[in-house]
Amino acid sequence: MQDDLRTQLEQEKLDAMKELAYGASHEINNPLANIAARAQTLLRDEQQQERRSALQAIHSQAMRAHEMISDLMLFARPPKLDIQAFDLAELLRELAKSFALQAEQHRIACQWRVPETQLIIQGDRQQLAVAISALCSNAIEAIGFDGTVDVAIRLEPQQVWLDVADSGPGISATVRKHLFDPFFSGREAGRGLGFGLSKSWRIVTDHGGTITVRSEPEEGTIVSLRLPVEHTEPVCENAGQELS
Repeated sequence: MQDDLRTQLEQEKLDAMKELAYGASHEINNPLANIAARAQTLLRDEQQQERRSALQAIHSQAMRAHEMISDLMLFARPPKLDIQAFDLAELLRELAKSFALQAEQHRIACQWRVPETQLIIQGDRQQLAVAISALCSNAIEAIGFDGTVDVAIRLEPQQVWLDVADSGPGISATVRKHLFDPFFSGREAGRGLGFGLSKSWRIVTDHGGTITVRSEPEEGTIVSLRLPVEHTEPVCENAGQELS
């Protein structure tokens, strides 16, 4: 009974957040668009370098805030899913290439354990790419510099798991309670608001899946994304191709 009540309260809290996010996004987006447009207009005629730098900073910060609002909108009311059959293994190989430079710049060894054969699932390829990318970006940012990120696929009957493990500082019990809250950040000032997990959570749950987090302070973090699929066959856990 307590677990049912806790689940109900958590769902009600998330529903309230979604409505707040949607309303706030509409109210804030228009002023931000005006600020960015005015800054661009003034930049066209400004010759003084110091003022140009100030206007560029205004435009840049307005666009950064706009990106945060876009993430809030996705959390509150994401676009309708475009469900089609696609190759999840191919998508992961593409993402491995796109993250290679970022991982190198942070001196992070990033391994992608991807099945060599096709892994056809039903889902919205574009939105799932956003969800997985957010998990990987979150892992790299949590480490900062010098560490490892391991992305692995696990297949089970009627479901597929994607594990993103990082060697970062781990997550405290206090922060874990708020991981999927788009308005909470356990990070120090200047490292962003942490929309990645809330964005991923919304996309994955819309697909009928789940996201779970296993972490202890100073022992790294494993974020597991589960998607239901109609037809999968169990495979050896180490099967697949390592991409680094």
